[in-house]
This record gives sequence, C-alpha cells and structure tokens, in this order.
Amino acid sequence: MSNMIPIDSYRHQGLRKLLVRNISQKGITDPQVLAAIEKVPRHIFFDSSFVESAYEDKPFPIGAGQTISQPYTVAFQTELLQIKRNDKVLEIGTGSGYQACILAEMGAKVFTIERQKTLFDKTSKFLPAVGYHTIKTFFGDGYKGLAAYAPFDKMIVTAAAPYIPDALLVQLKPGGILVIPVGANDIQIMTTIIRGSDDTFEKKEYGAFRFVPMLENKAKEK
Repeated sequence: MSNMIPIDSYRHQGLRKLLVRNISQKGITDPQVLAAIEKVPRHIFFDSSFVESAYEDKPFPIGAGQTISQPYTVAFQTELLQIKRNDKVLEIGTGSGYQACILAEMGAKVFTIERQKTLFDKTSKFLPAVGYHTIKTFFGDGYKGLAAYAPFDKMIVTAAAPYIPDALLVQLKPGGILVIPVGANDIQIMTTIIRGSDDTFEKKEYGAFRFVPMLENKAKEK
C-alpha cells in the first residue's frame, strides 16, 4: 500500500497488534489473514470522531443502513475463502471498503459491488486516495454478480442473503469458493459453496452470524 493520506501512528499499529491477538485467540489461524488485519489501518474507514472504536472487535455503522463488519467476522470469512495470490475475487457489498482492502493486501484481484450510491461514490474515490488503486468498484445489484468479468476464483457476500443467488453460482469457476451468510431472519448461517469440475456444488455450514440484509436492485440515486 502506498500514498497513505490518513495518519497511521505507532498507537494505531499497537492497537492492531492487540486486535490480531484477540481474533487469533477466537480461532483465526491463517497467517496471511492475520497479517492483512494487522496491516490495514481500520481507523481510516471511520469518521475521525469515532476512531477510538476502530480497533474494538465490533461492527460499526457507516451510514445508508450499513456497517463495517466486526474484524473477527471479516477474518472468519476471509479465512474460508482460502485466498491465493492473484485470485480473482468478487465481493458483494463494498460498504466501507475495509474487506476489499484486506483481500487486496493478500494479493487478490478484487472486484466489488455496492448497491448504495452514496457509499459507492464515497468508497470508489476513497480507496485509490489511500493507496488501493487495484480494487475495481462497481455500482450495481449484487444478486446479479458481474457477468462481464466472470468467472471468479472466489466470491464473498458481506450481507445476509435469504437464498444463494443462481447468478453467483454460474459465475464461479470450477474449484471456486463462495462464502455467504444465508438466512432471512436475524441470524444467518455462514456457508461455503465449492463448485466441482462437473458443475456440482458442495455446501458446508460454519455457525451463526449477524449481518445487515442483502437487498436486490440498485438503490435509487439521490
């Protein structure tokens, strides 16, 4: 990462080390994931008046009814993706851009979709301004994926999906992994889908989480 505009102090770096220790104690073991969490300055995704909250292991509201996910949840989903350098990854739900930056730090080629125009406008300018020039941002409906750029090695959904969209399955490479929290109620089940070479899909479940809902269609521009 380069051209970092916001200040990343020794104190911030120390708080990230504590955060990494915290999530590793909760069961995150992938050294690449932990290294990315330690490297990406989460406080730059927060309004300056809330910087103290940046390194707590909690979600935080970012506007438009969305949140920046809890660091443990970000790490958990990322670990399930089994990222390899140069993996082509589709993220559904850009939000603040924090998850996309974690993936980029791990060497992934990140394509990310946001349906909220206000968030898209903000994040699409913010990411290159803080040094993440390779992340490709799109304003669109996550349920439809990005057919023009498919297929993808990995996919991650950062909102609660009431069902697994067929369009995402079609756009996943054979051997590819989709990580998605599934459930229409307050609690979702973290789920992985692995596409087989014969177009079969293997589903695994990894416990309960809480996400904001994954909504269809682009939000109306204001």
